[in-house]
Amino acid sequence: MDLKAYTDRLARKAATARWSLTLASTVAKNSALLKLCEKISANRDFLLKENEKDLEAARRAGQAPAFIDRLRLNERRIKGLIEAARTVAGLPDPVGEVIAGYTRPNGLRIQKVRVPLGVIFFIYESRPNVTVDAAALCLKSSNAVILRGGSEAINSNLALYKLIREALKEADLPEESVQMVKTTDRAAVGLFLQKAGQIDLVIPRGGKGLIERIARESKIPVIKHFEGVCHTYVDKEADLALAEKVSFNAKVQRPGICNAMETLLVHEKVARRFLPRMAKRLQAAGVELRGCPKTRKILPGIKRATKADWATEYLDLILSIRVMSSLDEAIEHIQKYGSAHSDAIITTDLQAADKFVQEVDSSAVFVNTSTRFNDGGEFGLGAEIGISTDKLHARGPMGLAELTSYKWVVYGQGQIRQ
Repeated sequence: MDLKAYTDRLARKAATARWSLTLASTVAKNSALLKLCEKISANRDFLLKENEKDLEAARRAGQAPAFIDRLRLNERRIKGLIEAARTVAGLPDPVGEVIAGYTRPNGLRIQKVRVPLGVIFFIYESRPNVTVDAAALCLKSSNAVILRGGSEAINSNLALYKLIREALKEADLPEESVQMVKTTDRAAVGLFLQKAGQIDLVIPRGGKGLIERIARESKIPVIKHFEGVCHTYVDKEADLALAEKVSFNAKVQRPGICNAMETLLVHEKVARRFLPRMAKRLQAAGVELRGCPKTRKILPGIKRATKADWATEYLDLILSIRVMSSLDEAIEHIQKYGSAHSDAIITTDLQAADKFVQEVDSSAVFVNTSTRFNDGGEFGLGAEIGISTDKLHARGPMGLAELTSYKWVVYGQGQIRQ
């Protein structure tokens, strides 16, 4: 394959499709999404068959259970794909929304209006459900998107892409609105990253190494999500039953996801009451525990946590635990080792909760609930194209509004500047 010619062709088609999408009606976009829901439902067996090819390849390659879990489609997750696309169809169309409007003393009427970003190059790994989420959000926000999924999910992604193109065609929208890079050659990614002027934004979603490479090589603006080193801090005034329930969910419910807890911080005044029971429950679920010296005095059988553990995104059933002398020390730990993704405090002390919220500078901060809620669907956005840990243009789960920019529209009656 001539990679340069291939990537040029995809970028050129996307740049053409974006203008058609800008003019597409909300009715047409919603029609495509609802048709996609019907096609996914009618082709469950086909999707599961193609996904099994990817799962089998992952097993042969000796991939970890958490990796295989991210890759897997099943009946519940296929239902989730349908629900996500249908929810996005039901959300207000952000394109053309007047964010602000006012009249100046000279009579000029000024409006700030949402517009699409243009062409998005989206790179992601492992999770085929992301294919539908990204396509749905980009379509509804009138952005053309070039999807580059990981080689480990190539069969699943191509199967979903086939259904997406069919839905677009039946809704009389350009099929090139959503395109998928069909080659697994990594050199193709580098070529797309040089296409400033044709591609407006790059969104990488995957491991730290991937995102560092994209940020380093891209000539196009990049929205980054480096890591999910997420913390739960159990305060001295915590409801310990609630803390146990929330902490268990944050670690175990889906450990291979970026918003899963990787470090548990516990105030020393409750550590001896809380940790033995918490550890027993976690270990029964197969979680490997690693602790600081204070933790290991309470839980002598666990591994010693190293400095590297505090900054590690395990994406697996591994948890580091550290006993803290104060709320200030917990916040300092998060500021030093966290990734500004998702962090939680468990406390009944309102002042402690307020201090944590104000001083922990993460994309989402939680009080008395699980970090696993940092998710576009759980936030009512329908789906997400990623969780940004950047501060410029978007932060946290990126839904429809985060896939738009704005322009100023000024109405006059012949006014001239003096």
